[in-house]
Amino acid sequence: MRFPVLGGNLPKRGNGFSTRLAQASLSLFGWRIEGNFPDVPKLVIILAPHTSGWDFFIGVAAKFALRIRVKFLGKDMLFRWPTNRLMRWLGGIPVDRSTPHGVVGQVVEDFARCEQLALALAPQGTRRKGAPWREGFYHIALGAGVPIVPVTLDYARRVLGIGIPLRPTGDRENEIARLKNFCTGAYPAQNLESVSESPR
Repeated sequence: MRFPVLGGNLPKRGNGFSTRLAQASLSLFGWRIEGNFPDVPKLVIILAPHTSGWDFFIGVAAKFALRIRVKFLGKDMLFRWPTNRLMRWLGGIPVDRSTPHGVVGQVVEDFARCEQLALALAPQGTRRKGAPWREGFYHIALGAGVPIVPVTLDYARRVLGIGIPLRPTGDRENEIARLKNFCTGAYPAQNLESVSESPR
């Protein structure tokens, strides 16, 4: 199974061993990656729909398979003993959801300070089916002047799909609608029961 090869400007992480192990793991469970990330040093990656606890493990395997260094925001409760060190090693940044104000500004500043930064976010922020999208990812990308790349996990076909990057201009409603349009094409984990009844 072939995996996409990243361009030289993207932040990299991993080595030959971790890459082969991650690729073998994805292949073993029948997963493949379609599409590729743009060759840019900074970007916001959004994963939607977010419906299963397996999303995290597939995403981690994919980032090691591609050798891309990705940071992600997570609930602060995940960054306590005994998982604190592991979550930070994987690229996690803790966020206190009880006081979310200022997170967008802080992340925009992080983008300004870093020469390379790929940040992954789940717009829905929860695995609850039908949860509305939060728009923080859009304001982060707009403020930092970086593209947004939509990613989906299609559990029916076992495909991690990387969409066409969108560079936000401020036309928030239309641009988020375009991102949603790409992401709603995938069968999330919660919809597997209906796949046989509704062929694509």
